[in-house]
Amino acid sequence: MTIKKFVVGSFDDEEVLFPAVKKVRKAGYKIHDVYTPFPIHGLDAAMGLRDTSLHTAGFIYGLTGLTTALSFISWVLTRDWIQNYGGKPHFSLPAWIPIMFELTVLFSAVGMVLTFCYLCQLAPFVKKHHFHPRATDDLFVMVIECTSKTNVQEAEAFLAAAGAQEVNVQLAEAGWWLGRYDMEKKLFDNKTETVTA
Repeated sequence: MTIKKFVVGSFDDEEVLFPAVKKVRKAGYKIHDVYTPFPIHGLDAAMGLRDTSLHTAGFIYGLTGLTTALSFISWVLTRDWIQNYGGKPHFSLPAWIPIMFELTVLFSAVGMVLTFCYLCQLAPFVKKHHFHPRATDDLFVMVIECTSKTNVQEAEAFLAAAGAQEVNVQLAEAGWWLGRYDMEKKLFDNKTETVTA
């Protein structure tokens, strides 16, 4: 497990957070993530995140569902279990359209949900470090990942100057791990040094 050092800044207003994100990126710091209680329009662009490819995955899943439905129905009704329905042709495409549509929607929806959960690392018993208990309540939290080039004291001062109400340094897991929060045993002492602006 990789334990990394992070500089965490807490903001009480999105109008202060948004310009701070741009300043932090312009200064060359590596933003690990920004946690907000509600979606902020344009924040992903300010953080330099690329557009999601989830819609492309949805198209591929839908195409897979359509192909599966068409292949299975045509195989069953023209090869495996041929039946005469009132003299209709065995390959009756218009009659199959509702089933093909339903499988297209089913494959696309389920595939996109599973892909979203995988990309966001959401699953039962998957744990991630919480940088601030109020991050999803009423506080905006920006987390800077410390690299070999990062001066921690300068990063703390920079966040405080950018409008952060509270700045601290935390040691935390960079990724996710399996387990339960109530059964967790601390693998390291997560001391935080707090600087109040």
